[in-house]
Amino acid sequence: MNAELEASKASGSSALAQDPRRWKRLAAIIVALLLLIVAFLYGMSTGAVSIPIRTIWAVLVNREPSTEEQIIWNFRLPRTLLAVLVGMALSVSGAFMQGVMRNPLADPGIIGVSAGAGLMAVIIMLILPEMIYLVPAAAFIGAFIAVMVTYSLAWKRGASPLRIILAGVAVNALAGAVTSGVMQLYSDRVQAVLPWLSGGLGGVSWYHLQMVLPYFAVASVLSVFAVRHANILLLGDDAAKLLGQKTERSRLFLIFISTLLAGIAVSVSGLIGFVGLVVPHMVRLIVGNNYNYLLPVSALGGAALVVFADTAARSWFDPLELPVGILLAVIGAPFFLYLLRRGGGILGRT
Repeated sequence: MNAELEASKASGSSALAQDPRRWKRLAAIIVALLLLIVAFLYGMSTGAVSIPIRTIWAVLVNREPSTEEQIIWNFRLPRTLLAVLVGMALSVSGAFMQGVMRNPLADPGIIGVSAGAGLMAVIIMLILPEMIYLVPAAAFIGAFIAVMVTYSLAWKRGASPLRIILAGVAVNALAGAVTSGVMQLYSDRVQAVLPWLSGGLGGVSWYHLQMVLPYFAVASVLSVFAVRHANILLLGDDAAKLLGQKTERSRLFLIFISTLLAGIAVSVSGLIGFVGLVVPHMVRLIVGNNYNYLLPVSALGGAALVVFADTAARSWFDPLELPVGILLAVIGAPFFLYLLRRGGGILGRT
């Protein structure tokens, strides 16, 4: 028995020696988890009323009626949990999209996913406000239709990443034009969706969390099964086919999951950009392209970023509340330009 144990330890040590980056990747997961915990506590304690962490813990454990209990349970906890969910959904969606496109500048917005989801959500909110509970499903349907149109336009004996991106530009423009047209036709109700179009989590509640949680659970399970497909596609279509992988089917599967995750995020937070671009790209520089590590670190990092940004947006500009989408755009746009300056993305791959 002792001999078997020693052999197991030696085997584990040998595996770590053969893969020295494993320690770095495990450290990245731990650091990302710690950042999320810190961001979560910051989000729960910071606002118009500051609440000490020990009070937060007492309220969560005991639920004794108080002003702090009302603030935490009715406002901050559902909003912070939704920020976690949105950050995870956008980051994982972006990670898959970058793998499918083999392009570090790809994100859900680049092929019409966010625009399609936004269009359907706006239609529900302006034309059918009594059916607001259908927004997550409608956002997914809109995103899926948009990505299928993009894919069909790009198809020519296969769909290359470059053609998909170029077709996505056209679909984005079309969906944006239709969205503007709907808002013009229902201009008397447009105030209800303007904050949503800027991207934000103001006014969310437990209802919104319960509304999207089943969709997120399904998408999370599918994401686990998609890791193998994503890793094989990274080898390139020719190598993947030699390994017996049906590349177009795998690519469609990953696009489906990415679309579902982006639709979930858009349905509750509006059009938040750059999270799906910035987070997976930065994580890839640290842990590499292996989705066994890239996906969990991206999910944790994206959640931490959105929680921190949402907390900053609602507390740093008091008494005003800045939409978190605007703050993230201020952070993400310079990073995007920096990547372009380095020659990444489409221009560097054609």
